Amino acid sequence: QVQLVESGGGLVQAGGSLRLSCAASGRTFNPYAMGWFRQAPGKGREFVATITWGGGFITYADSVKGRFTISKDNAENTVYLQMNRLKPEDTAVYYCAARRPASLRYDDWGQGTQVTVSS
Repeated sequence: QVQLVESGGGLVQAGGSLRLSCAASGRTFNPYAMGWFRQAPGKGREFVATITWGGGFITYADSVKGRFTISKDNAENTVYLQMNRLKPEDTAVYYCAARRPASLRYDDWGQGTQVTVSS
Protein backbone atom coordinates (compact mmCIF):
# COMPACT_ATOMS: atom_id res chain seq x y z
CA GLN A 1 0.00 0.00 0.00
CA VAL A 2 1.25 3.46 -0.95
CA GLN A 3 0.63 6.48 1.22
CA LEU A 4 0.90 9.97 -0.25
CA VAL A 5 1.06 13.06 1.95
CA GLU A 6 0.87 16.55 0.47
CA SER A 7 2.14 19.69 2.18
CA GLY A 8 2.96 23.28 1.38
CA GLY A 9 -0.47 24.71 0.69
CA GLY A 10 -1.63 28.01 2.12
CA LEU A 11 -2.90 31.49 1.46
CA VAL A 12 -0.97 33.69 -0.97
CA GLN A 13 -1.65 36.90 -2.85
CA ALA A 14 -2.04 36.90 -6.60
CA GLY A 15 1.35 36.93 -8.27
CA GLY A 16 2.94 35.05 -5.40
CA SER A 17 4.46 31.58 -5.23
CA LEU A 18 4.01 28.35 -3.34
CA ARG A 19 5.82 25.03 -3.44
CA LEU A 20 3.84 21.87 -2.82
CA SER A 21 5.45 18.62 -1.77
CA CYS A 22 4.13 15.08 -1.91
CA ALA A 23 5.96 12.47 0.11
CA ALA A 24 5.31 8.84 -0.70
CA SER A 25 5.82 5.86 1.54
CA GLY A 26 5.26 2.16 1.21
CA ARG A 27 7.54 -0.76 0.54
CA THR A 28 6.21 -1.24 -2.98
CA PHE A 29 6.47 2.37 -4.11
CA ASN A 30 7.63 2.26 -7.72
CA PRO A 31 5.16 4.23 -9.78
CA TYR A 32 5.10 4.70 -13.52
CA ALA A 33 4.24 8.35 -13.00
CA MET A 34 3.26 10.91 -10.41
CA GLY A 35 0.71 13.60 -11.01
CA TRP A 36 -0.79 16.72 -9.51
CA PHE A 37 -4.49 17.43 -9.78
CA ARG A 38 -6.72 20.09 -8.31
CA GLN A 39 -10.37 20.63 -7.47
CA ALA A 40 -11.88 24.06 -7.07
CA PRO A 41 -15.11 24.61 -5.13
CA GLY A 42 -18.09 23.42 -7.13
CA LYS A 43 -15.93 22.00 -9.91
CA GLY A 44 -14.60 18.61 -10.90
CA ARG A 45 -11.07 17.43 -10.36
CA GLU A 46 -8.72 18.58 -13.10
CA PHE A 47 -5.28 17.56 -14.24
CA VAL A 48 -2.40 19.94 -13.48
CA ALA A 49 0.88 18.17 -14.26
CA THR A 50 2.51 14.78 -14.43
CA ILE A 51 6.04 13.39 -14.46
CA THR A 52 7.18 9.86 -15.22
CA TRP A 53 9.16 8.39 -12.37
CA GLY A 54 11.89 6.86 -14.46
CA GLY A 55 12.49 9.10 -17.44
CA GLY A 56 11.14 12.35 -16.04
CA PHE A 57 8.83 12.99 -18.98
CA ILE A 58 6.62 15.95 -18.09
CA THR A 59 3.20 17.14 -19.20
CA TYR A 60 1.33 20.25 -18.04
CA ALA A 61 -2.20 21.50 -18.36
CA ASP A 62 -2.37 24.53 -20.63
CA SER A 63 -3.70 26.64 -17.78
CA VAL A 64 -0.47 26.27 -15.77
CA LYS A 65 2.15 26.01 -18.51
CA GLY A 66 4.95 28.51 -17.97
CA ARG A 67 3.93 29.15 -14.36
CA PHE A 68 4.09 25.76 -12.62
CA THR A 69 7.01 23.32 -12.53
CA ILE A 70 6.77 19.69 -11.50
CA SER A 71 9.89 17.90 -10.29
CA LYS A 72 10.84 14.79 -8.36
CA ASP A 73 13.40 13.37 -6.02
CA ASN A 74 13.52 9.63 -6.54
CA ALA A 75 15.80 9.06 -3.56
CA GLU A 76 13.33 10.81 -1.27
CA ASN A 77 10.21 9.42 -2.98
CA THR A 78 8.94 12.98 -3.23
CA VAL A 79 7.35 14.98 -6.00
CA TYR A 80 7.10 18.76 -5.99
CA LEU A 81 4.98 21.40 -7.65
CA GLN A 82 6.50 24.86 -7.79
CA MET A 83 3.73 27.35 -8.48
CA ASN A 84 4.68 30.86 -9.57
CA ARG A 85 2.63 33.85 -10.69
CA LEU A 86 -0.40 32.42 -8.95
CA LYS A 87 -3.85 33.62 -9.94
CA PRO A 88 -7.13 33.59 -7.99
CA GLU A 89 -8.38 30.91 -10.39
CA ASP A 90 -5.63 28.61 -9.12
CA THR A 91 -7.50 28.40 -5.81
CA ALA A 92 -8.29 24.74 -5.19
CA VAL A 93 -7.46 21.67 -3.18
CA TYR A 94 -4.36 20.16 -4.75
CA TYR A 95 -3.88 16.41 -4.78
CA CYS A 96 -0.93 14.27 -5.73
CA ALA A 97 -1.46 10.85 -7.19
CA ALA A 98 0.58 7.84 -8.24
CA ARG A 99 0.05 5.77 -11.34
CA ARG A 100 1.25 2.22 -10.98
CA PRO A 101 3.14 0.42 -13.75
CA ALA A 102 0.81 -1.05 -16.37
CA SER A 103 -2.08 0.97 -14.99
CA LEU A 104 -4.11 3.35 -17.16
CA ARG A 105 -5.30 5.44 -14.26
CA TYR A 106 -3.99 7.06 -11.09
CA ASP A 107 -4.40 4.47 -8.37
CA ASP A 108 -3.19 6.11 -5.15
CA TRP A 109 -4.17 9.57 -3.93
CA GLY A 110 -3.16 11.89 -1.16
CA GLN A 111 -5.57 13.72 1.10
CA GLY A 112 -5.03 17.08 -0.59
CA THR A 113 -3.69 20.46 0.46
CA GLN A 114 -5.59 23.74 0.16
CA VAL A 115 -4.19 26.55 -1.97
CA THR A 116 -5.97 29.89 -1.77
CA VAL A 117 -4.93 32.82 -3.93
CA SER A 118 -6.36 36.19 -2.98
CA SER A 119 -6.83 38.98 -5.50
